[in-house]
Amino acid sequence: MAELTRDVVLEALGRVRGPDLDRSIVELKMVSDIFISDGKVYFSINVPAERAQELEPLRQAAERTVKALPGVKGAVVSLTAERKQGSAPPPPRPQVGAPAHSHSPAQGHSHAPAPSGTQRSKAGVPGIGAIIAVASGKGGVGKSTTAVNLALALKANGLRVGILDADVYGPSMPRLLGITGRPQQIENRIIVPMENFGIKVMSMGFLVDEGTAMIWRGPMVQSALMQMLREVAWGDLDVLVVDMPPGTGDAQLTMAQQVPLSGAVIVSTPQDLALIDARKGLNMFNKVEVPVLGIIENMSYFIAPDTGNRYDIFGHGGARAEAEAIGVPFLGEVPLTISIREHSDAGTPVVVAEPDSPQTAVYLSIAEKVWAEVKARSGRAAPAIVFE
Repeated sequence: MAELTRDVVLEALGRVRGPDLDRSIVELKMVSDIFISDGKVYFSINVPAERAQELEPLRQAAERTVKALPGVKGAVVSLTAERKQGSAPPPPRPQVGAPAHSHSPAQGHSHAPAPSGTQRSKAGVPGIGAIIAVASGKGGVGKSTTAVNLALALKANGLRVGILDADVYGPSMPRLLGITGRPQQIENRIIVPMENFGIKVMSMGFLVDEGTAMIWRGPMVQSALMQMLREVAWGDLDVLVVDMPPGTGDAQLTMAQQVPLSGAVIVSTPQDLALIDARKGLNMFNKVEVPVLGIIENMSYFIAPDTGNRYDIFGHGGARAEAEAIGVPFLGEVPLTISIREHSDAGTPVVVAEPDSPQTAVYLSIAEKVWAEVKARSGRAAPAIVFE
């Protein structure tokens, strides 16, 4: 059997005709860098943004062609596009299977009204009412712990919730939620999300071994994110919380460009260095016109368990001051406590392990404020997100 190489894949793709039907997608230079790992092939096809919907069969044809090659265990192919400023947005994508109703507040569920215009055309996730990104400018600020407790607090407040672990390089949701094993795949390559504590979960950590190093370039990250978002049987959710990787890289831009984010929550610690990095995250979301729902100050203070004395180990109030300075909501202060760390390490987040604790009360309050911001903003006209 011939070795599976980039040239072998390109030769096969040379038989896939481009949208003009005269030349192949290879001849038209529509194929991105090709990445091959453990028999799986990852690449994207660059198409005009306004034709993305009609060219979906082209993506499927390329995927089938590669999957048919000897030695190929799977293929992840995505359509990518850059829309020039001033060009018309793509036509709305039909929401096949999307629910035609929403639950009343009395039932404990309330879909955020779908935004109009460009954002709706990017939805592509039937049944999900709102998508919230939880981000940070740097690592080590407790973003993933905050994201999972926020998701569980939204669930405790009566919403149907899912969480997507968008940190392809360092997925943490399997450990934080105490989930092991592999998700099932059903017809049409759709993946059934894992579930624990009443929320649905998808993470790259379910698909690769914990010690595996993910050495992927941008297009591969983009393809993986879109597959975990759009090829998962999420069902009917009020909100999907997306735990973003730290920083302002490919994953954030992919989510902003291709997903109708209802808004972003920024997590920071009180010290000046973390706030500088958080500012970068805020600026990034502002540039792509994703609303910032607010800032959370994590590890805000420490209460000594033996004396009850409070210590501001990392300073205090910096995130609140930053929120006030730039005019975004301040969502709350999460204390630095041993119980939050211990429960996170054990796979039983504090919101479910200690539902009546002061720490859980903080997360429940933050969840209420976040959801109020989502509902308040959902009726506004959605901006066009343009990348030059």
